[in-house]
Amino acid sequence: MSKVLIVSSLLWLSMSPLWANWLKISDVEVELQELEKAGHRIVVSFELNEPGLSERKPAYVFVRYRRSSVDSWKLLALSDTRGDGHGIVSFPGRRRILWWGIGPITQDEFEAYEIRVRAIPMVRVPSGTFSMKSIPGAGYDTSGSARKTTSLPLFYLAKFETTIGMYLEFLNENGGQGNGWNRRMAHPRRCGISQVGEAPDFTYSGRDEIANLPMVYVSWYNAQDFLQWAGLRLPSEAEWEKAYRGGHYLDGDSTKTGPNPFPERSYPWGSEDPVSGSVHRCNHKGRDDGFSGTAPVGSFPAYNGPYGAADQAGNVSEWTLDWYATTHHADLDGYRLVRGGSWRAIPTGVGVVSGSTSLPLAGRSTVGFRGVLPSSEEN
Repeated sequence: MSKVLIVSSLLWLSMSPLWANWLKISDVEVELQELEKAGHRIVVSFELNEPGLSERKPAYVFVRYRRSSVDSWKLLALSDTRGDGHGIVSFPGRRRILWWGIGPITQDEFEAYEIRVRAIPMVRVPSGTFSMKSIPGAGYDTSGSARKTTSLPLFYLAKFETTIGMYLEFLNENGGQGNGWNRRMAHPRRCGISQVGEAPDFTYSGRDEIANLPMVYVSWYNAQDFLQWAGLRLPSEAEWEKAYRGGHYLDGDSTKTGPNPFPERSYPWGSEDPVSGSVHRCNHKGRDDGFSGTAPVGSFPAYNGPYGAADQAGNVSEWTLDWYATTHHADLDGYRLVRGGSWRAIPTGVGVVSGSTSLPLAGRSTVGFRGVLPSSEEN
């Protein structure tokens, strides 16, 4: 026997402009199936309405659920599911997630479940070597030797910086105690996220017109919390830089049919200055690029990186996973590495070697983040 539960629009919030930069998901259905010899399973099916998806520019789909309105929300582990709709999804259309291992469940228990399906646009970065220039310690690692090339396995990077709308949804799902929010996030032009009520029942409201700006005033820990909520993590400095400049072969070292035309590029689009020819290729200091502060993510699509990642040069600098710990700067141990220039950087300050360090508790108007999903595939 099986029972189909049609999930309300509350569970696919990407239809609202406030929840900016989730990919569009619609027609979510959740079905409880009782199998003759294998117990119960839940089947989640939905429409992923993004015609531009491909293996190079896929979606990352994740599911969060709770068993009743008094329970905490949880992330559905990729290891607990099968089907073509969970994790990296390369093609649009109707998708299914087969959720096993839920144990015995009654009809009433099933109908109390709440399930939310979200999708983030990603870019695929194949495995292989690339030229890495930004090494902590003025070009030297902790061994004191320079690295001219680095090899990395396949990974997927979020195409855009995490937006205010996305972060607001995270706060409202997990922020009843006030975790993840600070007073600077209420700045009306930077984030515009207001905290309402009292602990443990805080809620958060935002402004539709700035929901697609990158989230700022986030500490390294805030960024990690959001990404763990989604099943992702921060990119390492090497991953971030490879997405910025590309591998020696853009299709990966296993095939080597697509050599990188600019493996030593200074900017995601090549080596042209960000304002060469009076063309503004990213969001930098001043108003001449069209923005006095942060810009909506993806505002300069013609100047994305070699794999399609947007805004790695300018807009906001981005947290990385790495500590700044070297034999040359031992007194700075404890700082985290921040990469890329921001909306307050001069045009030449958004190049591939642009970066700084920051204490992980610090949150600035110039620093945001994006997520990465590692892969066990060879390429």
